Amino acid sequence: MDDAGRRRRFEELVTPMVDPLRRYLARRTDPATADDVLADTLLVCWRRLEQLPEEPLPWAYGVARHCLANAERSSRRQRRVAAKVAVLDPPPEAGPGPGDDDGPAAAVAEALAGMRVEDAELLRLWAWEQLSAAEIAQVLGISPNAASIRLHRARGRLREELGKSDGLAGHEESREGRKR
Repeated sequence: MDDAGRRRRFEELVTPMVDPLRRYLARRTDPATADDVLADTLLVCWRRLEQLPEEPLPWAYGVARHCLANAERSSRRQRRVAAKVAVLDPPPEAGPGPGDDDGPAAAVAEALAGMRVEDAELLRLWAWEQLSAAEIAQVLGISPNAASIRLHRARGRLREELGKSDGLAGHEESREGRKR
């Protein structure tokens, strides 16, 4: 395949993936890091263009996940070096930001924060990215059966976490319409 053909194929495959990948990354990191990781992900897609599967988005989510992990490791190393180089005053106490409230979104965020990292990621892929168990399996590099089982268990754990926080599980406590 010549360079022009390769470029056309890349643009055809990647153009519909850019926005979902950008949203995926924006939900997991700050905007600057999301842009950098998106660029890294697209570079991997370009380099491995011949290896892209028929449905490239779940595969690209997996690549983005790995690129984000690399970026986070790099950021941690940079922070450790900065801490060794200079002694900084502690940052001022952060006040509540926009959207920080006691509503359902805050309860879900708190529940996800209280869960295992792996469970929270499964739930985010399922709820935010709207991936099926088979697609989640491709992202995480596990079998579809394992993804389905883990997702089922993670959803149960999320229900338990939400039940702990002010009874936001709501309908599960109701006996309305049920026979005893």
